[in-house]
Amino acid sequence: MADRGRGAARGNRGGPIRGRGHGPSPSQTSGDKPRREAILDLSKYVNERIRVKFTGGREVTGMLKGYDQLLNLVLDDVEEDVELPQPRKRSLGLAVLRGPTIILLSPVDGSEEIANPFLTQE
Repeated sequence: MADRGRGAARGNRGGPIRGRGHGPSPSQTSGDKPRREAILDLSKYVNERIRVKFTGGREVTGMLKGYDQLLNLVLDDVEEDVELPQPRKRSLGLAVLRGPTIILLSPVDGSEEIANPFLTQE
């Protein structure tokens, strides 16, 4: 028992890790894997004002300064539209918005609110 190497009787634990999914395998190099692209091309909206709606109903507008492939956004001059108890705008300044919570993105310039055509008149 004294000759066995440390960890040899336990499935070679403690030694170098090979083929366990903890890094690239020898057949896979860093250049083989294609880079994941963002679903939306937000580059045309950088330094433009955009409106963002979140799960839960919150809505903000601000100047898009940056983004990543997970749709995390950096907005400057952010204003939140608060509806309750009375409609008003709340200034937030610079903010980082988490991509998974965003449900709608739209440019502020060139869009206008219209009446709901599907609402039945009673």
